[in-house]
Amino acid sequence: MTTRPPSHPILSCDDARAFEAKLFGSDEEKEWPAMQRAGRAVAEAVLRDFQEICGFPANGRILVLAGKGHNGGDALLAAAAITEKFPAAQVAVLFAFGERALRPLAARAWRELVRAAGARAGVCRESGLAGAAWDLCLDGIFGFQFRAPVPAGTAALLQRVNELSLRLRAAVDLPSGLGETTRRGDPVFRADFTYATGIAKLPVVNSAHGEWVGRLRYLDLGFFAGVESEARLRMLTPEVLAPLGRLRAPQTDKRHYGHVFILGGSRNYPGAVLMTVLAALRSGAGLVTAFVPESLAAAFAARAPEAMWVGWPETPDGGLALEGRHLLVSKFKDAAALVMGPGLGREPETLALVAELVKSSPAPLVLDADALQPDIVRAGTMGRILTPHLGELMRILEGDDFYETAVGQDAVMVVKGRLTGVVQGGKGGFYSPFGGPVLARGGSGDLLAGLIGGLLAQRRQDPVLAACRGVVWHGMAADALARARGQVAVQTTQLLDFLSPVLREL
Repeated sequence: MTTRPPSHPILSCDDARAFEAKLFGSDEEKEWPAMQRAGRAVAEAVLRDFQEICGFPANGRILVLAGKGHNGGDALLAAAAITEKFPAAQVAVLFAFGERALRPLAARAWRELVRAAGARAGVCRESGLAGAAWDLCLDGIFGFQFRAPVPAGTAALLQRVNELSLRLRAAVDLPSGLGETTRRGDPVFRADFTYATGIAKLPVVNSAHGEWVGRLRYLDLGFFAGVESEARLRMLTPEVLAPLGRLRAPQTDKRHYGHVFILGGSRNYPGAVLMTVLAALRSGAGLVTAFVPESLAAAFAARAPEAMWVGWPETPDGGLALEGRHLLVSKFKDAAALVMGPGLGREPETLALVAELVKSSPAPLVLDADALQPDIVRAGTMGRILTPHLGELMRILEGDDFYETAVGQDAVMVVKGRLTGVVQGGKGGFYSPFGGPVLARGGSGDLLAGLIGGLLAQRRQDPVLAACRGVVWHGMAADALARARGQVAVQTTQLLDFLSPVLREL
């Protein structure tokens, strides 16, 4: 039975309007505390993300783009919260429709900013934008109530702001001008980060909108506490990792936490499978056995002695040879999960071997990298998790409709990208708002495959839950790495050192 991972619904803008109308009933006494929570949450998230570029400067300059309503109020309160933490910070507010157009709660938020910042907060004219150096821009002109088209004056303002040199561009809830019907060329605020407040709306997860949304952060404001929703698309939350941070049973041994098998590597690509094994060792799995080319086994055993390394006969070009099949098949009964693909290469003999093993495996599978071939992913009947990037996904889906096959209807797909998604049978799906450009380097996918395989092996966990848990853990560790070391001068395997801190901070 599939257990739905901890997650919140992603709603259309119309459904979000209906949900908030039901939740607050247009009662400002209920809406004001929610606006305060949103403002504080945006401020905390912005300051956390600033750590990837050495932190918010003590005397930082903030530009707030304020509209008439709730998004403007959220942005103003976020600026107020930042100035309370940074007494030398200054705020300039550009009222897109004039200060007199502010609705009551937005006007209240403006007064709150003036109270918090005093003389450090002032009004900015559009003519003064280019003459100042801004560290942060908080975009709160339009929210999900926006209806196209963007007024001509606001469109010109957005274009001008998009041309400014800024250290970090933050959109509150939705980038201004973005809606469900937005098309390329429309005037939209271009964000580095979009902070979805309370409810994630469909436009921010649309892959076509990535150039405007930037990196997505979902800020849980408690809107869905005690609320059941069967929404087809859902946003994963850190609570999916909560069981990993709890005490383990005192009366237990290594076999209780699963035995994961990993098959991969070649002389041409030796490092990938080693990274997968290192990640599996950090996943909490009790036992890890790796099947690798015999020329690599000794060196790998010295690097990671906690794993059991089995040397595999090699082809003349250094790939895994068919004649070694018995080495894995004879141990199949011990496997709780089998990971195949990292560093395999594409020799026909090696790929034929993998196809044979997929057909006969009695354990659930994680197929990654070079194992993501159309004939391999369709082989056999055992359940499987596939971990393609977009190019590999197109390769898998070419030809017949994969999701119409018996295997495809059960397969769990982890589609890596700006927002990594987890989908079973091509229906619905879960999005992870964690991770970022620090993962755009060789080996990050190998680590993810090892994590997911190790999680899948533990008590033969539900594949959807294992995939979601692995994706969130991997992404949150990447965020922690970027905040500690930056995005550039890091190595992929440094992510492993942040897996434990992520769990301890939950």
